[in-house]
Amino acid sequence: MPRVSETGARISGATRAVGIIGWPVSHSLSPAIHNAAFAALGMDWVYVPLPVPPGSLAAALPGLAALGFEGANLTMPHKTEAAELLVDLSDDARRLQAVNTVVVGPDGPAGHNTDAPGFERFLERDAGFDPAGRTALVYGAGAAARACALALARRELDALIVVVRDPTKAVAVERTLEGFRTRVGSMSFDDARMAQVDLVVNATPLGAKGEELPLPHLRPDVFVVDLLYGPASTPIQVAARAAGSFVFGGVGLLLHQAALSFELWTGVAPPLPAMSAAALAALAEIPA
Repeated sequence: MPRVSETGARISGATRAVGIIGWPVSHSLSPAIHNAAFAALGMDWVYVPLPVPPGSLAAALPGLAALGFEGANLTMPHKTEAAELLVDLSDDARRLQAVNTVVVGPDGPAGHNTDAPGFERFLERDAGFDPAGRTALVYGAGAAARACALALARRELDALIVVVRDPTKAVAVERTLEGFRTRVGSMSFDDARMAQVDLVVNATPLGAKGEELPLPHLRPDVFVVDLLYGPASTPIQVAARAAGSFVFGGVGLLLHQAALSFELWTGVAPPLPAMSAAALAALAEIPA
């Protein structure tokens, strides 16, 4: 008899499985988002959390095929290591040196990155922000920051300021944007207050526990994107709303990158409204 998972999905021997590899993954909204999409489309698939501690990814990736998984998402702290371990990488995964989606095929696992095109879709479809000829400031130089930088450069951003504590870390962003016309510079956190920009992106964990970031001059025409999706309102979002700026949390990027991963695994366009509703419902259950 088919079994019913904690997500409500009925599991049988024919059920196809995907999941999310990270440490920790208990907080992830991805299972709720993808399982809602499978349910809406009547697909016999299930998406499960796969907690893999640091140092164990090399064993976990081959295990996906051994266990019959169709693929997986990867989140912190595994994105960069996955790019080092996998031989078959998409152009974006290779340029970013980060993998957030693995597709298990007959020739083994292939690494993809849907964060960059997901951020492009978010900017165009949700935020309505055109980066062409404009200036952006990004906090951080990790995988998420590099993906946002690549998306902006593809849309002909004029200049990018990378805010980091260690200026040598900005080199990774510069390498990512080699061949693009976007000018890249770095700035310390303290100096960020002096910047005049059109777009601000927080691609760091800062703010999740109430930390405040030194913000550039915020105006009503500035767009502010905090990639955190919890808590519901971070200090950077509060400050941006007070300045009258356009403010967005991280759910938009989460949904668009998830939709692209879904399509890579299934070959089917996902139902974004069902995914969005599931994300909002899951967020509402998180304690304040």
